[in-house]
Parts: sequence; C-alpha cells; structure tokens
Amino acid sequence: MTDLDLRSRLAAAAQTLALGLNDQQLDQLIAYLQLLSKWNKVYNLTAVRDPEAMLTQHLVDSLSLIPPLRRHAAGQPLRLMDVGSGGGLPGVVIAICDPSIDVTCVDTVGKKAFFIAQVAAEIGLPNLHAEHSRVEQLKTAPFDVITSRAFASLADFTEWTRMHLKPGAVWAAMKGQQPTEELAELRERAPDLNVFHVEQLTVPGLDAQRCLLWIRPIGAEATSAA
Repeated sequence: MTDLDLRSRLAAAAQTLALGLNDQQLDQLIAYLQLLSKWNKVYNLTAVRDPEAMLTQHLVDSLSLIPPLRRHAAGQPLRLMDVGSGGGLPGVVIAICDPSIDVTCVDTVGKKAFFIAQVAAEIGLPNLHAEHSRVEQLKTAPFDVITSRAFASLADFTEWTRMHLKPGAVWAAMKGQQPTEELAELRERAPDLNVFHVEQLTVPGLDAQRCLLWIRPIGAEATSAA
C-alpha cells in the first residue's frame, strides 16, 4: 500500500469520525506514521510492523479519542499528559489534531521519549513535549486531563498519576473491552474515585471493542462535561 493509499484511508477514517482535519494535519499524521515505521526497525517502538496495520491499530485507534476530548474541552485549551506513551500514542495524534491541547508524553524508556521529541521537531509540533521519567517521579505543573492507552490497570494508572491532576481535572483511560476486574480493583483500592462515564469508542476499520473510562475524585467537579 502506497503513502497515497494510506493517506486516503486515513482521510476516510477522519471523515467518519467527523474530525474535520485539514490537509496539513493529514500530511502530519502520515509523516508521523512514516517516522514510526522507520524508527521501529531499530528502536522497537511497537510490535506492529506493517504500516497498514499501524494505520488502523495505532493512528485511527488514537483518532477515536479526539471527539470525546473535544467534547470535554468545550472549546477551551487543555494541558494533557499521555502516560506510558511508547511511540507517542495517543499523544502525538492528539497534538496533531488539536493544536489547542498542550501534550506531554511520558515514558520510562529513553529511546521512546527521544523519538517523540524528534517527531515534534521534524513535523513541527510546538504543543508536543516528551519526558523520559517514571510518572510518579516527574516534576511538572498539573494537568487538565491525564490519559493512557492500555498502559496499566486503572488502579495503578490513577495512583501513579494522581499528584499530577489539577483540581477539577479528569483521567481518560483508553481500554479494549470494559475492564470489569480492573473496575472492581479500582473501587477497592481507591473508593474516593468515581468512574463517572464509560463510553464506547468507534474505530473505523477495526473490528474490536474499545472504550474510554472517565474518572475523577468523588466530590470534584469537572471543568467541562465529558
């Protein structure tokens, strides 16, 4: 499949999700896919090797987060942390699709953080930042949204990142099927947290279940409706 074919499939997926991406953003997403495929040969950023599979399983999967994020932002700029970002998913995709969202990708593996920094420089994304650190040791200003894509259990994810949550902010955890056991563990370990919304995500071209879990401390009011 050529880059033109990949771009056409990406544009169709973006249209299905009603993202309204412009030509520059589509070009940036394809440029990111090319970098991910190139660097993956040496850096082992992802187990998926085929660019066509990367497009659907990584880029389009990450695109499915954009409509809920935009709804949550309600037109306001956000400061977002992507934890365990790996090769930059979904953080890089978010930064490309929404310049008003300032994205910090955090990973414990130095080569992955270095790759994300290179992506920001080569594609031209001033709103994308990379941090090589354990998230619980990271020194940074707090965030409006903390997200992850199949990073850790919900209990670990919220425990490790809680110090980075602004008052009134939320977690948004991307998962496959609704994680019943993880939800039970979260209720046991963090009874003061509220999973206030679980929504199914639509991933064009991917025949698999995906959901997004919105979480916040009980009694905390969200800055905008998710």
